[in-house]
Amino acid sequence: MGKRALILINKTAGTGRAGNNTLAIATGLAQRGYEPIVYPIIPGSGLTSETIIGQYDGLVDLLVCSGGDGTLNHVVGAVMGMNNKPVISYIPAGSTNDFAKGLGIPSGNAAALSVALDGEAFYYDIGKMNDRYFNYVAAFGAFSKVSYATDQELKNILGYAAYVISAISELPQSIGNSTHMKIDADGELFEDDYVFGAVCNCGSIGGMNIFGKTDVKLDDAEMELLLIHAPKNIVEFNEILGALATNIESSRFITVKQVKKVSFCSETECEWTVDGEFGGAAKQTNINVLNRAITIRVKKK
Repeated sequence: MGKRALILINKTAGTGRAGNNTLAIATGLAQRGYEPIVYPIIPGSGLTSETIIGQYDGLVDLLVCSGGDGTLNHVVGAVMGMNNKPVISYIPAGSTNDFAKGLGIPSGNAAALSVALDGEAFYYDIGKMNDRYFNYVAAFGAFSKVSYATDQELKNILGYAAYVISAISELPQSIGNSTHMKIDADGELFEDDYVFGAVCNCGSIGGMNIFGKTDVKLDDAEMELLLIHAPKNIVEFNEILGALATNIESSRFITVKQVKKVSFCSETECEWTVDGEFGGAAKQTNINVLNRAITIRVKKK
């Protein structure tokens, strides 16, 4: 056969649909001249993306990943440690599939499989937050922990609705808390109290279309910095909510800027979420955009 494809299946991701088409994936790859190698990803065991992928540096041409955005995050982190990076095919099976939407990869099994097998190569930017990589978002503050703190069984049953329920339950404490940050964004300095901050390479976060009609490019060596300043009263709070629902750039309490490099400094440790998973806590956080660092298959134009 000559070519080899590594297939990673995370059955525990999202709605549990990953793995339903494993035979179809292996069959389709074999028909296209690949030798398929299949592994299950089992969180909490020795079978993780990092341990599996590390054994196949230079030994596979294609890496097929079936799971949620968090699964893809681990896959990309492991691929970045390889000397010979394979092309990635992503079959989304998460609860919201934010990044897949940004790439234009369909969430339906048959359509996603078609892209995974016969899509065209697309080189996209990823972010590096301290020593961890991310595909589409690194965030702190209000609601940032909802994606990883929401019960997995609830997400499996309700999908995106589970995030909404969790976000509503977090509303009082999320809005009431803010983080004082000193921020250096490509040399431009900001300092204020913020209820939310994010560096994004995607227009959708947690299933919500944050940037509206703004064209978010995934390969332009820049990501979107979004900062929501802490409201001081109910009037400012309502203005922020209105801007998030209509046009974020219309509010004086929301900062949006394209960045190549940004650093965040806080007096106390600030918790971050990375691609929907807990990303650690730190007083100093540095984020850099790595231009066209990963190759993934997307729908042919």
